[in-house]
Amino acid sequence: MLNRLWLLFAQAVTILLAAWFIVQTLQPGWIGDLSTRSLIQGVSLNEAADTGQLSPGSYHDAVKRAMPAVVNIFTSKVPSKTKSKAGSPKSADPFYQFFFGEQAPVENPSSSLGSGVLVSPEGIILTNYHVIGDAGEIEVALADGRKFKAKMIGSDPETDIAVLRIDAKQLPTPITLGKIDSVHVGDVVLAIGNPFGVGQTVTSGIVSALGRDHLGINTFENFIQTDAAINPGNSGGALIDTRGHLIGINTAIYSNNGGSMGIGFAIPVNLAKQVMESILSNGSMTRGWIGVEPQNLSAELNQSLGLPAKTEGVLLSGVLEGGPADRAGAKPGDVLTTINRQKIQDVRGLLNQVAQLGPGDDVNAMVLRKGKELSLNIQIGKRPKPKPEN
Repeated sequence: MLNRLWLLFAQAVTILLAAWFIVQTLQPGWIGDLSTRSLIQGVSLNEAADTGQLSPGSYHDAVKRAMPAVVNIFTSKVPSKTKSKAGSPKSADPFYQFFFGEQAPVENPSSSLGSGVLVSPEGIILTNYHVIGDAGEIEVALADGRKFKAKMIGSDPETDIAVLRIDAKQLPTPITLGKIDSVHVGDVVLAIGNPFGVGQTVTSGIVSALGRDHLGINTFENFIQTDAAINPGNSGGALIDTRGHLIGINTAIYSNNGGSMGIGFAIPVNLAKQVMESILSNGSMTRGWIGVEPQNLSAELNQSLGLPAKTEGVLLSGVLEGGPADRAGAKPGDVLTTINRQKIQDVRGLLNQVAQLGPGDDVNAMVLRKGKELSLNIQIGKRPKPKPEN
């Protein structure tokens, strides 16, 4: 009896093993499905409902509004006998790395890459002068892939702003210009451009500082500083706020290796708009000028001139003969202290204050001459165009 039961058990096990072998060989998924089903039945998951709402802290809406208005700019130029700026001693300057790191050697036909911002439905584009300054041809690529030849309307090397125009239909919605008065240190900002030619890219950071000057980048400086990553190819691109409004044109970075180190600079939108409007109206940027060669005061210089140690102003080390200041009676050695009752603290302040005046404006200037204060009435002249670099 026991032998018969053992034989039946052995036969049953053999049949089951044979069946398992056949199923595993011919339909292995059956066994996997069964084991998976049993595992899933014992697991519960919490899944988010697709509400269509953005996650907290997302800037998708701002980017969606602004990104179509940011364009890629491709320029080309013919070989030149002059030395490339990329090969000049300035190329070692950490501020200079960003400006010309994109360019190929000048011995062959070369091209460079930058960005720009569409600001009007008529095809007006803001960018940096250094992006297109040496260009023979300028091509603009829109975010939708279309490409157009661009014409330079005008430029202002002293602020590094250039204005382009493309003749195209069905352009993207132009970017909305923000108000610089609403920008504060600590605000979140986004930089949009085409870094290293990889394609349109967005980076984020905060406003690190406002009104940065004395950097030696441009003649007229009033930069927004940000830690949003800005790299070669971002030149001329948009710095926007969290509403998608343009607050600056990305221009330069401080870098020892050509890449972002968290110190970037953008031209504020109010200055870029002022330059653009002057170019569109007059073909160039018009600034005031008085024809002097100013020099910053120092404690040693004050002592040598017999002035009080805390005297504020600038020394006129030179006065252009026949210029506005000369006609008003200014002389070399005078210390210019105020213009229209506004104190002059240094050369940069004098330059910016006079530049904001229009040619033909009459101003009152106070100077110290041999310890005596004199009042001069100066008629502002037109600032000459900067001489092109060799």
